[in-house]
Amino acid sequence: MILDPQAFLTSLGPVALIGLAAMVFVESGLLFPFLPGDSLLFTAGLLASSGVLHVPVWAVIVVAFVAAAAGDQVGYLLGHRFGRRLFRPDARVLKTRYLDEAEAFFARYGGPALILGRFVPVVRTYVPLAAGASLYRYRSFLVWNLTGAALWTAAVSILGVVLGKIPFVASHIDILAILVVIVSILPIVISGILRYRKSRRTSDVESDR
Repeated sequence: MILDPQAFLTSLGPVALIGLAAMVFVESGLLFPFLPGDSLLFTAGLLASSGVLHVPVWAVIVVAFVAAAAGDQVGYLLGHRFGRRLFRPDARVLKTRYLDEAEAFFARYGGPALILGRFVPVVRTYVPLAAGASLYRYRSFLVWNLTGAALWTAAVSILGVVLGKIPFVASHIDILAILVVIVSILPIVISGILRYRKSRRTSDVESDR
């Protein structure tokens, strides 16, 4: 049901906002990146604007913002306190590879990575941890974190509201949710393909020597 945002939110009824907050917080702060954050927020905005959730859109944005910002705070504190000790190369969820990618992303973009990373699944889970592990200044982290959380929650929720006014979209929320997930993970897929091709070329060159 979690992978079906519409069914998940409507099944919660009056506590839908609590469920939304819990999912966003867990994805952001408890190092569990495989939750449908983008599609859940998109669907929440759409359902709120159509009256299905019986809550205003602004409430969806505010609740998701608080959960996202709080989750990143937890991620930063975990990184600051434990660093890389939480990760193992063969772990099921906390793979060293994910943290390496987040650290590279953070090293490349610096503070703005906290905004850019918020829009990329998996990366948004580990960038705050990488910031904490690298002892990035907390005051700067807080500013970028709050900005990224605000932009992400507002942009994705409002996108759901705008597209929800299209009859086809309103009638096919499940399809749109899947498309949001695909678009969200596309950068990760492309990055993985490029990394694989690079490793293949490197191994071919070494074998030719």
